[in-house]
Amino acid sequence: MTETAIHPTALVDPAARLGAGVQVGPYAIIGASVELGDGCRVGHHATIDGPSKIGPRNEFFPYAAIGFKTQDLKYKGEPTHLEIGEGNVFREFCTVHRGTGPGEKTVIGDGNLFLAYSHVAHNCVVGNKTIFSNNATLAGHVVVGDYAVISGLSAVHQFCRIGAHSIIGGCAKIVQDVPPYLIADGNPAHLRGVNHVGLERCGFAEADIKALRRAYRILADKTLNFSQAIEKIEASEDAANAHVKILVDFLKSTQRGVIRPEPLA
Repeated sequence: MTETAIHPTALVDPAARLGAGVQVGPYAIIGASVELGDGCRVGHHATIDGPSKIGPRNEFFPYAAIGFKTQDLKYKGEPTHLEIGEGNVFREFCTVHRGTGPGEKTVIGDGNLFLAYSHVAHNCVVGNKTIFSNNATLAGHVVVGDYAVISGLSAVHQFCRIGAHSIIGGCAKIVQDVPPYLIADGNPAHLRGVNHVGLERCGFAEADIKALRRAYRILADKTLNFSQAIEKIEASEDAANAHVKILVDFLKSTQRGVIRPEPLA
C-alpha cells in the first residue's frame, strides 16, 4: 500500500485518525472527529468534518464538503454522526451532512458514486452501488436502495424511499416513494414502467423482468385502486417470484404513498 502522504499546506487536526496509505492534497482540511480508513484520497481544498467515521478506499475530489452539521433548523448542536462505507467516490463540490437529533446519523454504504454538486442531507440512508448524477439532491431522512440511479438536477422530498434498482429521470420532482425496479420521471414525477435496461445490466433473468413488467401493468391499471392492485398482484401467477415479493412488500409498507404509475403503451 502507498505510504500516507499529507501535503504541507493541508490542515489535519492532530486528533483525526488516518489509516494507512491515506493521501491528503493541498489545502485540504480534516477535522478532529474524523476517522479515515486505509487508502482514502482527499483532493485539494476538500474538507471533512465530524464526527465522521469513513471506511477504506474512499475518494474525495476537490471542494467536496463532507460531515458538516445539518442544515435542519431544528438542530441545536447535539453530537451527531456520519458513517461512510468503503470504495465510494465523492466528486467536486459534493456535500454530505451529519444527522440532526442527539446520536442520530447519516449512513452511506459501499461503492457509491456521487457526481459534482450532489447532496445527501441529514439522516439519509444510502445503500450500495448507487449513482447520484450532477446536482442530484436528497432532503432529510431519505432512504435509497442498492443500485438506484438518481439522475441530474432531480430532487427527493424528505422521508421518501427510493427502491433498489430504480432509476429517477433528470430534473424529476420526487414527493412520494419510488418502488424498486421501476422508472420515475417528470415534474411532478410519475412511474413510467420497469427499469429494463438497468436490470439487464445487473444480470436479472429475462423471466424475472417479465414478471415485474406484468406486476407493473396491474399496478398501473386505472380500474383498480392501490389496495386492489396489490391484492391482484398477490393473487397472480407471479406472486411467488422473489423480486415481485420485494416490490409488493415495498408497496405495502409505504408511509408517504407511491408515485402515480402510468400505464404501459
